[in-house]
Amino acid sequence: MKNTFVNAARILAALLLASAAAPTLAASAFKADVRGNGEPVILIPGLASSGEVWQETAAHLCVKRQCHILTLAGFAGVPALAGERLLPAAERQLADYIARNKLGKPTVIGHSLGGVLGLRLASNHPDKVGRLVVIDALPALGATRNPAASSEQLQAGAAQMRDGMLGLDDASFSAMQQRSTAGMVTAPEHAQRIAGWGKLSDRATVTEAMYDIMSSDLREDIGRIQAPTLVLGTWIGYKAFAPKEAVEGTFKAQYAKLPGVQVEIADTARHFIMYDAPEWMYARIDQFIQ
Repeated sequence: MKNTFVNAARILAALLLASAAAPTLAASAFKADVRGNGEPVILIPGLASSGEVWQETAAHLCVKRQCHILTLAGFAGVPALAGERLLPAAERQLADYIARNKLGKPTVIGHSLGGVLGLRLASNHPDKVGRLVVIDALPALGATRNPAASSEQLQAGAAQMRDGMLGLDDASFSAMQQRSTAGMVTAPEHAQRIAGWGKLSDRATVTEAMYDIMSSDLREDIGRIQAPTLVLGTWIGYKAFAPKEAVEGTFKAQYAKLPGVQVEIADTARHFIMYDAPEWMYARIDQFIQ
C-alpha cells in the first residue's frame, strides 16, 4: 500500500513538472503541436500545408528531442490573420515564441515557404537559431530565370501572378492547386493529402504569401545568418526545363553570400522531399544536427 502511494505521488509530481515546463502555445500567426523532450526543434511546413506533413519526420527526429510542429495561420484550416501579412507576423511571433518559452537557440527546419521563413528568422534574429535546415527553398525564388532582376521587376512579376490567382473563380483556383500539387510529389495519395490542405486554406493568405516569396530577395540578407545552415534541394520535377547541374548551380549561386552553407540536391525526390525521399533527408539532417 505504501509503495502504491509513493508511486502515485511520483507520477503526480512528474505530471506537474511536465505541465510547468510546457511551452506557451498562444500565437496568432501559427499554432504549435509540441511533442517529446530534449533539445528543441521547430518544424515549419510550406505554403498551404499542415504541420501534419512532418508526421513521419517528427516520428524520426523527436524520440530524443522536443519538436514544435507549426501550422501557419490561414493554412490547412487554421484561422487566417486579420490585418497583418503572414510572413512578417510569423517571423516576429516565432522569435517571441522562442524567447518566451526559453528554447535557447533551437534547430529550425523549414520546407518551401517554411524555409523562407527560417531564412528570414535566422537573418533578422540570429541569436534565436542554433542550426537551420532549408528544404527546397531559395532566397530569391522570383529571380531564378533572371538573377539580375531588380526589386521593382520582382514585385511587378509577383503582383501579376497574385492578381491572376485572385481573379480565378473557386473551381478554377482549386483545379490550379490540384495541378501544381500533382507535380510536387510522386505518390497520388500524398498529392491528394496536400491538395486537401490547400482546399482548407484561405485564398487571400495563400496568394499574399506567394507574392511575398516571389517578390523577396534575401540573397544579401542571408549573409547575416550565424547559424550553420543545410540546404536540401530537388531538381527532378523540373528536368524538362533544366538538368541537375543547372538547378544545383542556381541553388549555390543564390546561397553564395551565406558563409559555410551546405547544399545537397536529391536525385529522385520532387518538392516534398519528406514524402519522396525520407531516408535520404533523415540521413543528412541527422548528420547535420548531431
